[in-house]
Amino acid sequence: MPARILVAEDDLKQAELIRRYLEREGHLTVVVHDGRAAIDEARRRSPDLLVLDVMMPKVDGLDVCRILRADASNGLEVPIIMLTARATEDDLLLGLDLGADDYLTKPYNPRELVARVRTVLRRTRSRAEGEVYRVGELEIDPSRHEVRLAGKLIDLTPAEFKILACLAASPGRAFSRQQLLEHAFGFDHYVFDRTVDVHMMNLRKKIEPAPGVPTYLKTVYGVGYKLADKVVSHAS
Repeated sequence: MPARILVAEDDLKQAELIRRYLEREGHLTVVVHDGRAAIDEARRRSPDLLVLDVMMPKVDGLDVCRILRADASNGLEVPIIMLTARATEDDLLLGLDLGADDYLTKPYNPRELVARVRTVLRRTRSRAEGEVYRVGELEIDPSRHEVRLAGKLIDLTPAEFKILACLAASPGRAFSRQQLLEHAFGFDHYVFDRTVDVHMMNLRKKIEPAPGVPTYLKTVYGVGYKLADKVVSHAS
């Protein structure tokens, strides 16, 4: 299904190449060349997806992502694919924590970007359909982007929410670290075990009654992680 896509890329030739490939797919594509224009255009048009270069003038891509994610509380929630020449683990963790939906390193094949766009749009559109997942006292609502524990709203980073929502969609299923990154974010190249482990540790601190003895987020040794499909109440 065609989408409204905003491309923020300061390299004019690269931006034009991206625009041509996306329009060939039938997408309505608008191109801007600096971070300030990206923020203004996203707020004005509420695009279905933003392709965002990290290194840009006026406002860099990381700050654009941070600002637009803050706007989500006012109803503006734009899926973001980040483009960057930097591919370290810390860069990936930062991009995830700021709320990137996917992360593509330069140089890349434009056809790969088109495939990533297709995947992110499919994932975000299905997420918007609105199923709420419940396990014990834990409730995950992807359409409202909310997590509650015993009725109390839990503050999660965008990356933490995506990993938890991925697990919640298939409770009891064991996911490897790579599968979690692929299912939650679409990443299939720059996979670091510690990326998921760090987020899982932080998630447990926020939702587990005893993080050292997890009730909800279970480690599956030799595989990865799963969300418990049921929670056994302990006698007081």
